[in-house]
Amino acid sequence: MFSIPTFLESFGPLAMAARFTLLVSGLGIALGLVIGALVCACALSKSRGLRRFAAIWVSFLRGVPLLVQLLLMYYLLPVVGISIPALAAAVITVGICASAYISEIWRGAIGALPPGQSEAAEAIGMAPGTIWTRIVLPQAVVMSLPALVNELILLVKASSLVSMVGIMEVTRASQAQAATTFRPLEVYLAAACIYLAINLCLAGIGRWLEHKAAV
Repeated sequence: MFSIPTFLESFGPLAMAARFTLLVSGLGIALGLVIGALVCACALSKSRGLRRFAAIWVSFLRGVPLLVQLLLMYYLLPVVGISIPALAAAVITVGICASAYISEIWRGAIGALPPGQSEAAEAIGMAPGTIWTRIVLPQAVVMSLPALVNELILLVKASSLVSMVGIMEVTRASQAQAATTFRPLEVYLAAACIYLAINLCLAGIGRWLEHKAAV
């Protein structure tokens, strides 16, 4: 029979573990935004070598599962003499993986802008850097907001994989809780509620940002 007390008691430990879920996801998306911008710039570059590098980067990271990337990062770095904490390895892996998707989101947003805007700006003598910072990027960021929020939600769910390297986030905490209470249904249902609450909040923030950007 379903135990309501066990279900309710599970929220305390899982809510504490959610801090690491949010930390890995938040830092991962921040790192992904930075690396994704650089990869997007390479993809849009006039240099054939940079465009090829961006294509290989995106193809590899989108073609290899995040769990495999995480295990490679966690076990490969010590082999080459670099020792980093599991949390750092998780954030770096999530950020690098996210960069492949973010770069494509921004490349698509920039490609969807009317080319006449940049041409008109060049015609009146605006510098290329000014065109990007004043015309291209502000519009591209607004257009890409829904896709970026969706990517963040996917990262929150994918962050459950970092439990494989010993990080006590929601999934690993629920496994430990289920092992001690012998009530897996109640514990995993509470974990599902935690993930749902986080993602509903993120979706709400995303809709608010879209509304503010549209005003």
